[in-house]
Amino acid sequence: MSELVYPPVIGVAKLFWRYLGLKLTITGEENIPHKGGAIIAINHIGYLDFALSGTAFLPANRFIRFMAKKEIFDNKIAGPLMRGMHHINVDRANGSASFVAALRALRAGELIGIFPEATISKSFEIKELKTGVVRLAMGAGVPVIPTIIWGSQRIWTKGRKRNLKRAHVPIHISIGEPITFTKDQDVAAAEEMLRTTMKKMLDQVQTAYPDAHAGQWWAPLRLGGTAPAPLNL
Repeated sequence: MSELVYPPVIGVAKLFWRYLGLKLTITGEENIPHKGGAIIAINHIGYLDFALSGTAFLPANRFIRFMAKKEIFDNKIAGPLMRGMHHINVDRANGSASFVAALRALRAGELIGIFPEATISKSFEIKELKTGVVRLAMGAGVPVIPTIIWGSQRIWTKGRKRNLKRAHVPIHISIGEPITFTKDQDVAAAEEMLRTTMKKMLDQVQTAYPDAHAGQWWAPLRLGGTAPAPLNL
């Protein structure tokens, strides 16, 4: 597969992280498979989660192909870049086509990045998960690698003005151990297992985070922050 677009985009992203002065801490790199397909299931708290989580997998020389909504592909600037990086177009009016495309990519040995919560969590907690991750993993016979990102909401998230100042924001990314689901497992139970794992990982990342959460707009109520209350907890 030709990679004419991904490397230069990565170079720009790295320069941007340097400009922002981000303090990146990545743990669990040993859980990244060096070959073969896998689904990277990532929590979603900000608009830079795609690029930041993708950055965490670069030391293993792996590119993540993200499943992203059709509107991004329709954009005159972003669209050609998304297609050039071989990300997968998700048209909610025709979900089966994107499912098949992801299935083929996984069977071809690609890493497919999915935000199983579907949209950004305004509470910054793990929302209910969609079943697509588990169904894809079962169909392709590949593991799911739960991945947690924390701190990206402080730069750019839903309902807040972007903060593109050189604020040296700590960004923590945790890559969890692969989880394998079998075709005879109950999908709902497997989904809840994944969500429980991601919640536990989020707690651990937040505990290790260097900045205090109390009183902060970017922190969940559970930690004394002022983010909106979660709807499904």
